Amino acid sequence: MHTEHDWITTPLTADLLRGALDLERTEHGLLPHRLPARARAQNTNPQLAMAEAQPSGVRLVFRTAATAVELDTLRTKRDYVGFPSRPDGLYDLLVDGRPAGQASGTGGNVLTVDMATWDGEVTPGPVGTVRFTGLAAGEKDVEIWLPHNETTELVALRTDAPVAPLPDRGRRVWLHHGSSISHGSDAASPTAIWPAIAASLGGVELVNLGFGGSAMLDPFTARAMRDTPADLISVKIGINIVNGDVMRLRAFGPAVHGFLDTIRDGHPDTPLLVVSPIHCAIHEDTPGPTAPDLGEIKNGRLLFAAMGDPAEKAAGKLTLGVIREELARVVRQRAADDPNLHYLDGLALYGESDATALPLPDHVHPDAATHRHIGERFGALAFTEGGPFAER
Repeated sequence: MHTEHDWITTPLTADLLRGALDLERTEHGLLPHRLPARARAQNTNPQLAMAEAQPSGVRLVFRTAATAVELDTLRTKRDYVGFPSRPDGLYDLLVDGRPAGQASGTGGNVLTVDMATWDGEVTPGPVGTVRFTGLAAGEKDVEIWLPHNETTELVALRTDAPVAPLPDRGRRVWLHHGSSISHGSDAASPTAIWPAIAASLGGVELVNLGFGGSAMLDPFTARAMRDTPADLISVKIGINIVNGDVMRLRAFGPAVHGFLDTIRDGHPDTPLLVVSPIHCAIHEDTPGPTAPDLGEIKNGRLLFAAMGDPAEKAAGKLTLGVIREELARVVRQRAADDPNLHYLDGLALYGESDATALPLPDHVHPDAATHRHIGERFGALAFTEGGPFAER
């Protein structure tokens, strides 16, 4: 199998990984986590458990003169009963910061989910191998971005030349938290999720705590952010609170204050950007919860619908419009004593006019083109001169 190269196997260690907050040793190898063990122990939600173990923004990074790289992994794909199989997750290869290849994994486990009951069943599968060959000779910086939407256990790394940890390039670290949109939803590949696009434009190192369905102002997530070294921090809040119908206005404002207070305990002066929700027509003026409309399928895709009643806003139920107003108010109040706290209206990233040209295919999640659009907008608004993340 490995006859054409003299392979060197390099132990997989934390100094070869970026974007993970914890590494769990499994029977197969290493499982990157985007929440630390203490936070995982306090979580009781299976969706968050699945989301934080999907390595969105996590990448292997190293220096090498290798012309060929093999990575053995054990992936876990998700499939849904009654729907076509989801596409294989992709691995993006960057060499000296430029795209140099793309591959998908093989083998692996399959988690089959029944959306009517949310029960799941795992079918075990074998370890697979991802290969990149034909790399240019000579020393270079190599990054392998792991699939943003597949749980990925790292089993073995082989190269045809020695590997060394990548030296610190002096880039600022951007720590971001958000929903499935920040996680990557329907982005084309791991470097095409909007936070990765924005990080590339800003020349920063990304730590992505975008968790599908799980940006719920959980205190353990705030503590994880408090304890994670970062030069820039952003939190994108709102859509999941509405999706789950988990709060009323009375609880939402204090919860936002508490979340920000906890982050500030560890990062008192770090630029901190609060981002409100992008445009989502079904929830602009209609509260949650959000539910899959099992009777509405378009191009093999399940559509989502808002199940609340607009009249319930009077009783404190949250819509995206209400959340934007409250976030702006909270930031305005706090910024009087916190000059490094900033607010970005999500409609500046993707507003009603953008939705006409780039509609959300399932009424909630951006597609690949919209991820690029949002990433480029964020890069322009946050990282350029005058933006909250501009070099100073």
